[in-house]
Amino acid sequence: MNMRKLLLGIALLLLVAACKVNPFTGKKMLNFYPNSQIFPMAFAQYDQFLGENKVIEGTSEAVMISRVGQRIASSAERWLTANGYPGYLKDYQWEYNLVNDETVNAWCMPGGKIVFYTGILPITQTETGVAVVMGHEVAHALADHGAQRMSAATVQQLGAVAGNVAIKDPQKRNMFNQAYGLGSTIGLMLPFSRSHETEADRIGLQIMAIAGYNPDEAAELWRRMKANAGNQAPPEFLSTHPSNDTRIANLTAWSPLAKEEARKFGVQTFQ
Repeated sequence: MNMRKLLLGIALLLLVAACKVNPFTGKKMLNFYPNSQIFPMAFAQYDQFLGENKVIEGTSEAVMISRVGQRIASSAERWLTANGYPGYLKDYQWEYNLVNDETVNAWCMPGGKIVFYTGILPITQTETGVAVVMGHEVAHALADHGAQRMSAATVQQLGAVAGNVAIKDPQKRNMFNQAYGLGSTIGLMLPFSRSHETEADRIGLQIMAIAGYNPDEAAELWRRMKANAGNQAPPEFLSTHPSNDTRIANLTAWSPLAKEEARKFGVQTFQ
């Protein structure tokens, strides 16, 4: 097998697939899956999840989650419209639910379906802390990160199939599979995931500021996240997420820029 040809073929596939532009970064995105295909699947999975878990409704915390989500999604739409992307969110169906679970986490599915676990609320502490997490999750939806992860996994699988077809010797094929699995995960999939998390941090900071929430709180929240995690986090190069220290440094540097962007929309003070 000619490994160089394999890698060039995969690179060409990436180039052809990267046809949609992220409006917040101006960069092309790896995305094989149109909204019309991925959103209905995500909505169905979200409804199934809600049906199998305890959704908290009507409490002050549940109401706050929804209120913050609506404010941030609205600020994202304002930014998109002002920057030449009217109608970008027409297929999104925003929904924000609080689920009774001690896990310190929140997540978003394609199309704007968001869940907060009650376990993250002691870390967020305030509405502005919730806005930090909400901005990050909304940003994942805006940037089509779910579809991009699926696309990257497809590329990874295609590379493995191509190698197995090209290598006839069973022993060499087994060596390839081991090397390719480890190399493509550490060298491609994990950095790809970390780049999405960093991108969501930056976009989220911007749209939370436009919504009137103080972006300075983002670094403070991640200091609390770091304290809560202790020494349990893996090395950054083996993680799907940037290290807490990396995030704190990035968010501290980006906060003044987020405030500057918010002032373009008339936001002068922050909650």
